[in-house]
Amino acid sequence: MSSRHHLSVRKTATYFTLGNPQTAKTIWFVLHGYGMLAEFFIRKFEPLVNEDTAVIAPEGLSRFYTQGFYGRVGASWMTKEGREHEITDYINYLNQLYSTLISSGAGQKINVVGFSQGGATASRWIADHQSRIDNFILWSSIFPDDMSLENFGKNFKAFIVYGTEDEFARPEHFTQQQNLFTAHQLDVVIEEFVGPHDIPKDIILELTQKHGW
Repeated sequence: MSSRHHLSVRKTATYFTLGNPQTAKTIWFVLHGYGMLAEFFIRKFEPLVNEDTAVIAPEGLSRFYTQGFYGRVGASWMTKEGREHEITDYINYLNQLYSTLISSGAGQKINVVGFSQGGATASRWIADHQSRIDNFILWSSIFPDDMSLENFGKNFKAFIVYGTEDEFARPEHFTQQQNLFTAHQLDVVIEEFVGPHDIPKDIILELTQKHGW
């Protein structure tokens, strides 16, 4: 019978930026959904970028062909296989990316968006408590059901955003999430927009202006 072993190795990660994170006063970390690539996902946030705002889009550490054996490539944050190691790997990756790009004590506003699969990824990363943030936006995503909110930070504002035509979840799922956050005394706001499982540019701009993200 075979025995399973694990070996930690160095791996080259990919991320994309809009604007200048070194001089920006507001920085967005945006985590893509399953099967997406950061290069294209980051374009959804173009309306937010100016001399004071930058966007950082890390890409999942695993890539695959989305259809068959060739053609379009997508990325994933994790699967059920070896999930605990994959979770550890992406938390370490995101913490290192944060410490590399964010100046300690500079006082930038830090926003984190977790879209779809990226929502669970962002939740676990934030719960690690090594990276300070101001606003956490779960977009078309829900909090991992295997993770305790007891370990979740309370020094930021949380938002849940979803489209009325989201094909992967019903409105009651997001209401349940809001109730879960509220039960743990986390500041949470729920926002609904007319649209599908997506981040429309006009909606992200509108909500940013509304909430001062």
